[in-house]
Amino acid sequence: MNNGSLTQTISLDAASACARAELPCALVVFGGSGDLTARKLVPALFRLHQGNLLPSRFALVGCGRTAFTDDSYRAHLRPFCAAAEGFDVGDWTVFAKTIHYQPLDYDDVSGAPDLHAKLARIDTAHGTAGNRLFYMAVPPVLYESIIALIRHGRLKADCPGNACCWSRIVVEKPFGRDLATAVQLDITLKQTFTEEQIYRIDHYLAKETTQNILVFRFANALFEPVWNRQYISRVDITAAEQMGIENRAGYYEQSGVVRDMFQNHMMQLLALIAMEAPAHFTPAMVSDEKAKLFQSLRPFDSRTFAQNLLIGQYSRGHINNEPVCGYREEQGVAPNSITPTFAMLKLFVDNWRWQSVPFYLVSGKRLNRKETSIVVHFRDVPHSIFRDIIHPVPANRLTFSIQPTESITLSFQAKTPGTRMSLRSMNMSFSYGAGNERTVDAYEKVLIDCLNGDKTLFLREDSEYLSWQFLTPVIEDCAQCLKHREMLQFYPAGSSGPQPIGWAWTGRTDRA
Repeated sequence: MNNGSLTQTISLDAASACARAELPCALVVFGGSGDLTARKLVPALFRLHQGNLLPSRFALVGCGRTAFTDDSYRAHLRPFCAAAEGFDVGDWTVFAKTIHYQPLDYDDVSGAPDLHAKLARIDTAHGTAGNRLFYMAVPPVLYESIIALIRHGRLKADCPGNACCWSRIVVEKPFGRDLATAVQLDITLKQTFTEEQIYRIDHYLAKETTQNILVFRFANALFEPVWNRQYISRVDITAAEQMGIENRAGYYEQSGVVRDMFQNHMMQLLALIAMEAPAHFTPAMVSDEKAKLFQSLRPFDSRTFAQNLLIGQYSRGHINNEPVCGYREEQGVAPNSITPTFAMLKLFVDNWRWQSVPFYLVSGKRLNRKETSIVVHFRDVPHSIFRDIIHPVPANRLTFSIQPTESITLSFQAKTPGTRMSLRSMNMSFSYGAGNERTVDAYEKVLIDCLNGDKTLFLREDSEYLSWQFLTPVIEDCAQCLKHREMLQFYPAGSSGPQPIGWAWTGRTDRA
């Protein structure tokens, strides 16, 4: 017991937390010279290599417009891997030999034969057997051109009935701008790939605490019986960021916070916390239950729109005591922009388990903290015998912290030591990060699942469509209101965002 908390910590051996990928493969990254590849993908692959989790016959092929050679590309990537804890020069020397690069103009299919020839040489040198994992680390506007390159260059393995011969494609969010563009994106992908070969990535789902939600709910008899409207008063799902839009004004001005965060991250977290138990833990059955949950969402009523959505935009303020500019002053942002950088969405799930329980989805930039969490608020005790000592008695809260720390915390009431009867709040905590060995990074988990063909953590087509079907009217109604400057509230950078008035949600009590 320490500072009012009871803490259980664990340590994880990364090698035991992942299943090694056995089948040979060449990972082809379109956008290989970009920031995502250098900061996230290659360091994750290097850690998998260090854990002996990559296939013994493996190669990485970066493709991009920058004129790298194999050697200069390796030199470009090394500092990003060297910055991580546990870097070993000997490990890097071995891993670097698997790295290759092919300059490529995405809009010119004449470059496809050169990539085909490069991959054929790599198949021979590394024994990758023609298996391909294509990773789209590029903006969606380039997908159609890249799919044409793959098709024109005959880059995709085509060997039906042979489980050892495969091709897959990984796409990063955003998955369209609305339902219509999401459908068009899938039409483009399915010109060459089947639904079984398409992996729609949401790295939030690969974080340890996120994965632990289903285990916590469905492997413990203590919690599932109270996981319903009788015992839970509300659920808060928060993704707060201190950073602004960085250098993404072109994207963010067209997207805004609802498209950027809610259609993928927030809706997927909602599905995990509210879905019913699948009959078996298989990718298809988990996806089935997510789809049922999305089908149960109560549609928004335009007449009560303002009662269920709060939107805002950050103005000048301070982050960590340093002055920062407002959104309209960011480079590339229109000086009269009405793009929201904060949104709070109140929604309801119309089914037997959750009827009338509000779910509050909150996300925003330039807030006073970096935090992604899910907080389950239990109802007050029906009759408090301690009402003369403390009133009201604080209700129990269960907090799943996803970032920056990964932990699960349950708050409860206990007697304060001493001769008087008094109560105080205590926490029981479970933390991944307090052990002696590192946990598996989200991109490590995503990549190893792709290599193994495990789609449990990836979005299926129907869930993607249902999510957009629910949110597109919200986006459209919001756009109409914004045209008249209605609804948009301004909040100082470094604050907790605009505050709801007249909502049942009474404030940010999401920190245990």
